[in-house]
Amino acid sequence: MSAVTEILTKIKANNFTVGIVGLGYVGLPLAVSFAGKNVRTIGFEKSVSKADNVNNKINYIGDITDQELAEVVEAKYLEATTDFTRMKECDAILICVPTPLDMFKKPNMDYIEASCKEIGQFMKKGTFICLESTTYPTTTEDFMLPIIEKESGMKEGTDFWLAFSPERVDPGNKQFGTRNTPKVLGAMTEEGMEIGKAIYGYAIDTIYPVSSPKVAEMVKILENTYRLINISLINEMALLCGKMDIDIWEVIDAAKTKPYGFQAFYPGPGIGGHCIPLDPFYLEHIAKKFNFDLTMIHTAGHIDMMMPHRMTLKISSALNRQHKSIGGSKILFLGVAYKPNINDERESPALRIIDEVAKKGANVLYHDPYIPSTKIGVTNFQSAALTKELLNGCDCVVITTNHNSFDVDFIVQESQLVVDLRNAVKISSEKVYKL
Repeated sequence: MSAVTEILTKIKANNFTVGIVGLGYVGLPLAVSFAGKNVRTIGFEKSVSKADNVNNKINYIGDITDQELAEVVEAKYLEATTDFTRMKECDAILICVPTPLDMFKKPNMDYIEASCKEIGQFMKKGTFICLESTTYPTTTEDFMLPIIEKESGMKEGTDFWLAFSPERVDPGNKQFGTRNTPKVLGAMTEEGMEIGKAIYGYAIDTIYPVSSPKVAEMVKILENTYRLINISLINEMALLCGKMDIDIWEVIDAAKTKPYGFQAFYPGPGIGGHCIPLDPFYLEHIAKKFNFDLTMIHTAGHIDMMMPHRMTLKISSALNRQHKSIGGSKILFLGVAYKPNINDERESPALRIIDEVAKKGANVLYHDPYIPSTKIGVTNFQSAALTKELLNGCDCVVITTNHNSFDVDFIVQESQLVVDLRNAVKISSEKVYKL
């Protein structure tokens, strides 16, 4: 029996084991999705606390329910471990590790490299390997493949199969989750594609195959660069409309009545999260190797980078209306998560605005029901209780994240001045200053 036939037979009989490297906002929901279909799943984690939490049925990811995690752990379809030698138990290993940028805005490949080395050292022959972490095109074939082959002494296409499938996680999205979001898959060989489709079919409803890993890698970059450019465009339009005394929100509402040729994007204080603010830098990294200048992406990135500073100027202008300056003012920020109704502040523009306002001498506080504490610059902050007294006592209240739990009418009523950066306030008021 060939290696391909052997693994496909195991997959068809649901007699295989999936390993998930990294149990964060991508890895844990994916692991639960496999385990929920009675697939034996092992989560590999460097963090002892995360591994312990999973094994003790303590959920720390908002996109899965406590019950979903508890059920698959109790049924022994999911377990977490810090013992990477157990990769030899796995028929498939899916990599869901962070891919941050370094201080020079270049991709930090340390997590992927470490995962590839461990996989190469401990995997068994006949393993399917797939990277899900966002990265630059050619990573799978030019970066991962040599490491795995060197560490394992095996050959891709004969002893193991390598692929890329970009994560498509939208934290807080109640309509689309891991299972019902179509999954792009690019493998190095036809056999690898066949195996990958069979494996992912247990966890994902729809698999969309593409011709190579680098095509799949570029898909992820395109999706998020498209959003960066369009959000940056609408942010710049919003700034111009503000100067011209035009309501940008009314403009968007009217424009989206057109049934073709227009998709609505909405302005805000900047773009947060792990993907949209960072992906263009992955593309820039590889574009330089081809002597290609990403002019439009550079421009969009610059607009986004400047938005928090421009929001600081908005706050300053609003305070000036009341004959106050930022320095010495007590300013409350509502929401530090990068988007509504989630507990994720990665790359949040609110953090950059708070940091800049604090450096200008303001007494800053924040309230976020999803994030009880955070570090901004070198200062540790605790979420303040949102009370009438707090609102009354602040010179300015800034809505940086429009959580559904915020009672906007109460906030406006009890505040001296509101700077609304998210179109949360729908009523006209002299004490509301909008983006």
